[in-house]
Amino acid sequence: MLYDKDIREPLFEFLEELYAVNRIIEEKQMGRSRADVLMVTPQAIYGIEIKSDADSYTRLARQVRDYNLFYDYNYIVVGTKHAHHIGEHVPEWWGIITVEEVDGKADFYLLRKPKNNPKVKWKRKLGMLWRPELAHIQEINGMPKYKQKSKKFVMEKILEKIPEDILQIQFCNELMERDYNLIERIIEAYRREK
Repeated sequence: MLYDKDIREPLFEFLEELYAVNRIIEEKQMGRSRADVLMVTPQAIYGIEIKSDADSYTRLARQVRDYNLFYDYNYIVVGTKHAHHIGEHVPEWWGIITVEEVDGKADFYLLRKPKNNPKVKWKRKLGMLWRPELAHIQEINGMPKYKQKSKKFVMEKILEKIPEDILQIQFCNELMERDYNLIERIIEAYRREK
């Protein structure tokens, strides 16, 4: 039986083969749930939920609702115990990856490709960015800084002024370039400028 910890690293290698350029962020808070994996590509963000054979569907309905608010595409990765019935528990636009143990290693199969998530909310998605990242998007689009305004106000202005196709690429770029080692200094510098 494969557990979550046995699946993660081999899954990341599998995703690297599918999506050559990507960045993996683990355990990303979203609404009342936590995404097991957030994958960022230059064009989109993917929410990935892992359900090993040791897991149940207890929280899945709530997780599906939360994933649908935040991510352009979603995947569920399931062990063999769930493989035959998982399609009944996730929307038709969710991708399905199955995993089983073969010769002591995790072996993945893309059962269903994800389709564009029709329920994603830009305000929720944009809220994943930190204020300095939003400020960078404002800067490259020639927008005022709105330093004394709330994050919510800034996000609304960004959504008003920047076409979604352009914002999508800029949003993904901010997440691809995010440096967790420097963020404390970046946020502190941003606050000092304010």
